[in-house]
Amino acid sequence: MDATTSSRRFWTLNALAWAGYAMYGLWAGMRIGGGVVFSGIVLITVSVAACLWVCSGMLRAMALRQRWWEGSLGSLVLKLAAGVVAGASVAQAMTAALLLPALALGWVQLPGGHADYRWSSLLVYWMNTALFLLMWTGLWAGLWAGLHGLRRARHSELARLRAEAERSALERDALRARLNPHFMFNALNNLRALILEDPERARDMVTRLSRTLRQALAHNRSEQVTLAEELAVVDDYLAIEAIHFEQRLQVARRIDADALQAQLPAMALQLLVENAIKHGIASRPGGGEVQIQATLDGDVLRLQVDNPLGSASEPADGHGVGLAYLRAQLGSRGRFTLQPVGDRMQALLEIPQ
Repeated sequence: MDATTSSRRFWTLNALAWAGYAMYGLWAGMRIGGGVVFSGIVLITVSVAACLWVCSGMLRAMALRQRWWEGSLGSLVLKLAAGVVAGASVAQAMTAALLLPALALGWVQLPGGHADYRWSSLLVYWMNTALFLLMWTGLWAGLWAGLHGLRRARHSELARLRAEAERSALERDALRARLNPHFMFNALNNLRALILEDPERARDMVTRLSRTLRQALAHNRSEQVTLAEELAVVDDYLAIEAIHFEQRLQVARRIDADALQAQLPAMALQLLVENAIKHGIASRPGGGEVQIQATLDGDVLRLQVDNPLGSASEPADGHGVGLAYLRAQLGSRGRFTLQPVGDRMQALLEIPQ
C-alpha cells in the first residue's frame, strides 16, 4: 500500500469514527433535553467532533513525520498521551470559543438557557473528550504499530532472502571462476591439436575435462567430499595439464591410506594444485615438480602442496580468487597457510574431522 492510499484510507475511517461520535453526542443531548435537540448541543457536538477529527489527523501526521514507531514503546506511549491531552484541550477551547459568543448573541439555545463552565464541569467535559480521543488514538496506533511491525518483518525477511540470493550468486560465480581461464583456453587448444594427431587421447581428454567441469559446477560451499573423491578430480586436472606442459610438469605424491576417507570442502585440493601450477610451473621455462602430501594426524587432515617459486615477474604469494574462496569455504573450521620455504612455495591446509 502506498502512502497516498494509506493516508486517504485513514482520513476516511477517521471521519467515520468522529461522525459516529457526533451522532452519539446528539443522541445523548436529546436524552438530556427530554427528546428535544437543542441547537447549542448540536454546536457543541459538531465542534468537538470536528476538532478531534483534525487533532487525530495531525497527531498521526506528526507521528509519521517524526517516525515515532522507531523509538521505544514507552516513548511512543508518552508522545501519544501528550497528544491526547493537547487535542482534548484544544477541542474544548475551540468549542467554548464558538459556544459562548453564540449563546450571548442568542444564536443557539441550551437546556437551562446557559452553559455550565464551572471548574468541576470543565474537568468532566475535558475528561469525556480525552477519553474518546484516547480510545480512538489507541485503536489506530495499535493497528498502525502492528502493521508497521509486520511490514518491517516482511522487509527484513525480503532483505535476508535477497542477501542469501546475492551470496549464492557470488558463490556460484566464484565456483565457476575457480578454474583458471588459461587452463580452459589451453585445454581446448590442446584438444583441437589432439583430435587429428591422437583421437584416442583426445577422447580421454574430453572425458577428463567434462568430469573436471562437472565437479567445479556441481558443488556448493557447504558440500564435503572424501579425499579419495577429491584425488580423482585432481587426477583428471593433472592429466589435462600434462598434455599442455608435457615434461615441464612433474608430480610427486605421498598419500596416507588412512586419510583417503577424510572429509574436506569440494575442490579444495584441486585449487591448491591449480595454484601451484599457475604460479610455480607455468612461470618457469623449465617447469618443475609439484609435491602433494596428505596425512591424517589424529582428527586433523593435513594437506600440503609444494611447488618451485615462480619467476620474479610472477607474484610470489599466488593469492587470487580461488584461494580467497578456499579461505571462505574453511571459515573457522580449518587453517590455511601459504608461504615460501627455501626455494619452494608451500601451501598447507588443515581440516578438523
